Amino acid sequence: LVVISVDHCVSVVFPVWAQNHRTVKKAYIIVVLAWLLAISQGIPSLIFGDVLSHLDITICYNDYSLYQNGQELVTVRPLITGFIVPFIVIIFCYSIIILKLRTNRMTKNSKPFKVMTALVLAFFICWLPYHVFVLLELNHQNYDHTILYTGLKIGTSMAAANSFLNPVLYVFMGNDFKGSVLSKMEHAMADEECTT
Repeated sequence: LVVISVDHCVSVVFPVWAQNHRTVKKAYIIVVLAWLLAISQGIPSLIFGDVLSHLDITICYNDYSLYQNGQELVTVRPLITGFIVPFIVIIFCYSIIILKLRTNRMTKNSKPFKVMTALVLAFFICWLPYHVFVLLELNHQNYDHTILYTGLKIGTSMAAANSFLNPVLYVFMGNDFKGSVLSKMEHAMADEECTT
């Protein structure tokens, strides 16, 4: 999401430069770097993750006994690098885009602003519960285990939902939603008729 928002920002603020310098090779490099960064975020969970089996019950848990600040590392680092910093970058990029579009009067349509607002809100709403419950888990002795467990399940589901929510927002809020959906349905029906 950060890469997409930065790409949109560069395309709007520097359209000529973007047209001349954005290449498929550079896109591949950025995607690979994003994946490497995402993989590196999971390394602490690999280090501290452990499995306990007893009476046909298997429990996955994090063992922080070897490193006293391990739980903070696994909890606070993703909050900063996976939520706070991306949220700030996304808001910054879309704010610049909105200012650029408004000052240049490049668009009379309010849909781009609605799409950008919806994307930022979706990111915030989907990821905030997960990080709140992960932080609450740091002091798990002060909270009801059932509430933490349920909150983490819901938070994890909402965070995962953000991955499919963004494309849906682009499609449903895009300018050509009605035409694109109808044309795709007509195309699918034509293919179906041909095969029957």
